[in-house]
Amino acid sequence: MPAPSVPTADAASRLAALLDAAMDAILSIDESGHIVLYNRAAEQTFGWSAGEMIGQPLERLIPDRFRGGHAGHVRKFSATGVTSRRKGGVAGAGEGVVLWGLRADGSEFPMDASISQIDTPTGKLFSVIIRDVTDRMKARQDLARFATEAAAIREQEKSRVARELHDELAQSLTALKMDAIWVRQYLASAGSASSNGPSPALAAKIEGMLALIDDSVAATRRIAADLRPLVLDDLGLVPAIEWLVQSFTQRHGVACHLDIDESLELGEPSATAVFRILQESLTNVAKHADASQVWVRVAREAGTCGAPGSGLPVDCIVLQVRDDGIGFDDGAARKPQSLGLIGLRERAQLLEGQVHIASAPGQGTRVEARLPWPLGAPAAEGGA
Repeated sequence: MPAPSVPTADAASRLAALLDAAMDAILSIDESGHIVLYNRAAEQTFGWSAGEMIGQPLERLIPDRFRGGHAGHVRKFSATGVTSRRKGGVAGAGEGVVLWGLRADGSEFPMDASISQIDTPTGKLFSVIIRDVTDRMKARQDLARFATEAAAIREQEKSRVARELHDELAQSLTALKMDAIWVRQYLASAGSASSNGPSPALAAKIEGMLALIDDSVAATRRIAADLRPLVLDDLGLVPAIEWLVQSFTQRHGVACHLDIDESLELGEPSATAVFRILQESLTNVAKHADASQVWVRVAREAGTCGAPGSGLPVDCIVLQVRDDGIGFDDGAARKPQSLGLIGLRERAQLLEGQVHIASAPGQGTRVEARLPWPLGAPAAEGGA
């Protein structure tokens, strides 16, 4: 097989012009990690000129906190023999990993990168095509913020309706029951003064009315609690979760074991997100799992999540729901009833979190949600 021809000076200049015309930053590094090619878009993206960067280590374009693992990633990629791989993206899309670049002025920016490798007579060359995704990330963050605000408005409306059901309708039904009891007692006393007494049909009708009122009161309170448990607003997340677990066991007869950090305190919207994810998970268990036991864990883990928009480690809110039910094939195509699982993921993604679902036929189901600890909230002792 003939050896590849050596590019002429004219061909090399045309290649350089083509690279400089590209809209994305393109650079190449040798096996030692030093930059050997750096186009005009890379100059505009990073702020360093080609003259300043040719011969420099690639780590110069990477924030300090990510440099430690960079060389290992390149070595691993080289050893696989794969010719091309896409890396990074924006959280919530693609692989869900955000890569960060470092500009000459010290500022950092999120980027999408694809890397390829080729063998040359002088060794391997790794080429990277980089795109600044700051605007894309900002758009996604704005969309997530709008969605979070819309969800908060819905929760406020649910809370208002729940309180009206609890304070107005339930109270009116209770008053109606008291009036019905008075009528029953009045008829009983009037009947005792008369030899005939109240008719059996009338007495049965009143008893039926009282039973119907009791059922209506219970249904009103259950609907109000499902809309928005007042304990969540009045006492906080931990009592609300304890109430939800007890209510689940009472309604469905399934033993539910709760392991929760009693000191856990969360504000909105995180508290509502955790509560709703647990509520939907338990609903799925009741509908589909045919389980006899459920285990719920809610805890705070130090430094195991990435802070939204920065990549820095922060504490994680971890919610785990595990059952011993029939399970399902988590690799199978989605069915319409899996919309509940989609809802879990959407709630987590609004807070830059993730939900992992693992299941197999006959082996139960495990749902784990991990949400970054709210920015501005105090970190756990010894955490980031």
